[in-house]
Amino acid sequence: ITGGKMKNTLLKVENLSISFEQYGRGLRKFISTPIKDLNIEINRGEILAIVGASGSGKSLLAHAIIDILPPNAIVDGKIFYQGEILTKSKIKKYRGEQIAFIPQSVNYLDPSMKVKDQVKIGLKHEKKMEKREIQEKIFEQFELKKAEGELYPYQLSGGMLRRVLFATSIGKNTELIIADEPTPGIHQAVLDKVLKQLRDFADSGISVILITHDIISAVKIADRISVFKDGKTIETAPSTSFIEGGESLKDEYSKRLWNSLPQNNFLEDR
Repeated sequence: ITGGKMKNTLLKVENLSISFEQYGRGLRKFISTPIKDLNIEINRGEILAIVGASGSGKSLLAHAIIDILPPNAIVDGKIFYQGEILTKSKIKKYRGEQIAFIPQSVNYLDPSMKVKDQVKIGLKHEKKMEKREIQEKIFEQFELKKAEGELYPYQLSGGMLRRVLFATSIGKNTELIIADEPTPGIHQAVLDKVLKQLRDFADSGISVILITHDIISAVKIADRISVFKDGKTIETAPSTSFIEGGESLKDEYSKRLWNSLPQNNFLEDR
């Protein structure tokens, strides 16, 4: 998209490095740098999948964008949101409003609160009646029954909990969703629903960063895929590059990821 591409960019991460001050034996201080010079950008209404092995820095990137890194983290580089530097005060304002974070673990849900009330927490600016209406619409969107709103998290199946987690994270002003490993260990039918929900969000104009080690899911729904290795972006390619033989992939590690796909048979219905 010539000319309009920059306007289309919602979030851009430039030369991001994340280090941690730690103490080893004999209280000797050392610095580890799990992310070095990392670069990504995501356009409006697209799904950018970030894939790579455990420890490649995928979740740290998410935590840096929404500013929930631990206090011993040292962050260098720039993060732009809507063309402006994303400062700590702006992140605080946008987090939970324009920027939604879907965490890995359903343990983020409050075990002592009915799930319908957990969805309402994110609707802090709405009137009481509006909150209920919006909560019921969100339940419809995520195929949750009204009666299920009266239940507590421990009374729901893993698949339902996953959908409730989505419902509590997404608000009406959401422009960017960061989904950090949103599909661990769930049944294929539920997995497909979760992936479809993410694709529907993108098709409605919301940008989605999908952080996953599941290359198969990434290829199914993403527009582009960024491959992380050892805290660096080694390649960003259209997901079609992973479908059409992998010849257009430039990096050897990306090609090995492509080779790990089960003969691409699952892509025939794309």
